[in-house]
Amino acid sequence: MYTAKGQLDRNALLQQHAPLVRRIAHHMIAKLPPNVEVDDLIQVGMIGLNEALSRFEASQGVQFETFASQRIRGAMLDELRGGDWMSRSSRKSQKDIEQALRRVEQKLGRSPLESEIAAEMDMSLQDYQSLLGKVRGTQLVYLEDIRPGEDDEGSFLDRHMADEDADPVALLRDQRIRSSLVQAIESLPEREQYIMGMYYEQDMNLKEIAAVLGVTESRVCQLHSQAIARLRTKMRAH
Repeated sequence: MYTAKGQLDRNALLQQHAPLVRRIAHHMIAKLPPNVEVDDLIQVGMIGLNEALSRFEASQGVQFETFASQRIRGAMLDELRGGDWMSRSSRKSQKDIEQALRRVEQKLGRSPLESEIAAEMDMSLQDYQSLLGKVRGTQLVYLEDIRPGEDDEGSFLDRHMADEDADPVALLRDQRIRSSLVQAIESLPEREQYIMGMYYEQDMNLKEIAAVLGVTESRVCQLHSQAIARLRTKMRAH
């Protein structure tokens, strides 16, 4: 897009790709606690988009949307890192859920029900579901699970985001890890399998998934968090 003077029309390009920023923000917000506002992510993402427009070179052989997505996501993560978005108590709660899930699974020899996990944590079902909504499931596989020796007390994003020279996607291409992840997903309760498929394969957000399943968005968030906890437990065992 160019102006009448033959110059790149940055405003038009920003408007054209604004839906990409919103899509990434809504996809990312599902992995974050309720205190993070999606509008803040969108605002930061637009800055990332603007930087992408300044730095993109078609000669690099990469499509602009791919290049911009990386810049947008990176800008959002930098903002989250600076804001220390996930408290130590939230990380502890996440680990508590995973540990309880693992204990019950070992006792029963199957994937436990929500009520069984709640009982193991000495909580009511309602309190357990509320906790799931607060912690929100994060990555399927943290880099600390694959690369040993990380300091558990460090910054969450510093621990789990790769440096510029690392490629976490390449780690997941390892056939053994991929096979284990596929098996873990197939072992999920049916509704949680549906949610993971719609969220990660079809790129649907929580609101869209809720409409398909006929439940509330908060309920989808709870089930998503629980599915992540189940998968992480199995991947840790791997």
